[in-house]
Amino acid sequence: MRNNKLWFFILATGLPIMVLSQNRDFPTDYFKNRLPLMENPYQELPLGNIKPDGWLKEMLVRQKNGASGHLDELYPLVMGKRNGWLGGDGDQWERGPYWIDGLLPLAYILDDDELKAKVKPWVEWTLNSQRPDGYFGPSTDYPAEEGLQRNNCGDWWPKMVMLKVLKQYYSATGDPRVIVFLTRYFQYQLKELPDHPLDHWTFWARYRGGDNLQVVYWLYNITGDQFLLDLADLLHKQTYDYTHMFLNTDMISTQGDMHCVNLAQGLKEPLIYYQHHPEKQYPEALTKGFADIRKYMGQPQGMFGGDENIRNSNPVNGSELCSAVELMFSLESILPVTGEISYADHLEKIAFNALPAQITDDFTARQYFQQPNQVMLTRQSRNFNVDHQGTDVCFGLLTGYPCCTSNMHQGWPKFTQNLWYATPDGGLAALIYAPSHVKAKVADGTDVTIGERTSYPFGEKITFIVSLGEVPVNFPLHLRIPSWCRQAQVSVNGNEFSHCKGDTIIVLRRDWKNGDMVELELPMNIVFTNWHENSTAIERGPLTYALKIGENWDKVINEKDPVRFGTYYFEVRPTTPWNYGLPDFPEDKIREMFTIIQKDTMPSYPWNLDNAPVELKTKAKRLTNWKLYNETAGPQPYSLRYGEVTEPDMEEITLIPYGCSTLRISEFPRVR
Repeated sequence: MRNNKLWFFILATGLPIMVLSQNRDFPTDYFKNRLPLMENPYQELPLGNIKPDGWLKEMLVRQKNGASGHLDELYPLVMGKRNGWLGGDGDQWERGPYWIDGLLPLAYILDDDELKAKVKPWVEWTLNSQRPDGYFGPSTDYPAEEGLQRNNCGDWWPKMVMLKVLKQYYSATGDPRVIVFLTRYFQYQLKELPDHPLDHWTFWARYRGGDNLQVVYWLYNITGDQFLLDLADLLHKQTYDYTHMFLNTDMISTQGDMHCVNLAQGLKEPLIYYQHHPEKQYPEALTKGFADIRKYMGQPQGMFGGDENIRNSNPVNGSELCSAVELMFSLESILPVTGEISYADHLEKIAFNALPAQITDDFTARQYFQQPNQVMLTRQSRNFNVDHQGTDVCFGLLTGYPCCTSNMHQGWPKFTQNLWYATPDGGLAALIYAPSHVKAKVADGTDVTIGERTSYPFGEKITFIVSLGEVPVNFPLHLRIPSWCRQAQVSVNGNEFSHCKGDTIIVLRRDWKNGDMVELELPMNIVFTNWHENSTAIERGPLTYALKIGENWDKVINEKDPVRFGTYYFEVRPTTPWNYGLPDFPEDKIREMFTIIQKDTMPSYPWNLDNAPVELKTKAKRLTNWKLYNETAGPQPYSLRYGEVTEPDMEEITLIPYGCSTLRISEFPRVR
């Protein structure tokens, strides 16, 4: 595993300073890994300790007012009282647990009593459903009914989602029933898995066993029960071998060999297991795996082609919304184990590009698949691996397939939960940046609040303000310098302190006092990255930029198949040209070719065409032969292609952050 550079700076306070041991315990409120598990560099804080501010709070409020807070009303067939996870005879597989897996952290991060009241029946029924042998959940299969999943109640997979729910519930409430419940269930698993392995009912659990394993280690850190380590080894043995796949096969370079969400969700398993078995093959497998995903099927918004099986890097291949939120959670699970900056960079890339682009502003409709080059959203069969009657790119509550309707809610709440971490040296770490504030214990248990004021990822400046009692407290503050940043600047209380290069964790250690202010500046440069058919994407900081295309939205009343795809959906057509190529020029001329326009005020909601806080202006040429094909951008013109036919004149085009776009070109051909 690559060792990140770790810089320690001790600020002058006029007092003797003792450097704290890297091996000191976390404050008593936080669980660290118990031997024989390795000590991780970062530790998740209790749910609710991190609160969103600014645009991020607006995102979570829109979730509350949209589908996240009202899915039982918008989707009553599945999320209503008949749901099997409420004791009914309706849907009893993954969709109900999926919803609560996002609704519960949303409720406790916002500290919203109305949302907590919606979560409570699901948690209470689950806790009360446990049998004497430890089994829990729905226990009766029912005949098929349109729109519902009512069989395979014994499947291990949906229970894994509910394990994540209960872990979060305990983190927020400390309810001791959860510990007893999980102990009994894991004893049941240890007894039953030899005869009924993870893939006994369906194959999903075999690919997603890392979610189960993660909660087993979490419980072990609380109880120390040795049988949990035996169960962990058994789960690892029965889970798909991602380590072997990444290191020894050509699976990633072969189209169609794995389901896209299984890959996004399952790839964290080697690093989860690594905590108990710290062998270099596990981090090496993840390093190679991510590199191969980028090489063979990567997309510039941080995702990969998978619609639904994995595809190549063609920018009209789809990327599933479930893959986005699950890959985010995988990165959030990997980051505290490794501390590697690349995983934090990747997490921000998905959160600030792919995630907001795939869900409507009011959080009531979403796409099943998004495309990096996406120029028309209509009900039309496209070249996807799996087609759902042509509805896959239309915005709707149920278009494509309803798993994403249920699963999308975890994206922003869990992102918020992972902005800050506790550190083994008694400090705090800001590894992901967004407007927020954290309340936590530092040093020997002293309470501190740190506010983070920023317009990041659109702005370059992040300000941290420390709030505590009258007595100064000595603790370290860890700050990530992203790998894309050439040189960051850090100042403390207005005094310039240091310049440092990217791909670095900087640690500020001092006697902090109330009102201390740290300012971090992360200059963002425009860079080109290379993609499918030698195309070019434009990136600046954590944001990918896309062509600004005019949009015409049409609401379609669906009388054909409303149970399956919803009573209505939206189609979006372009009102401005999209078939542009960028002129070929040396990279040292990039600064001359682009004009950056930063809006004077940061909107409370930045993620749409009108509110984009930053725009780039440049020149481009229209490619005469690049046309619509099957209501999709036609085959990507190769760059540079001799004899390419273009319009004679250069035109000024506008680029906006990918996450602000609905229609877009984000991979541009280059023209002579």
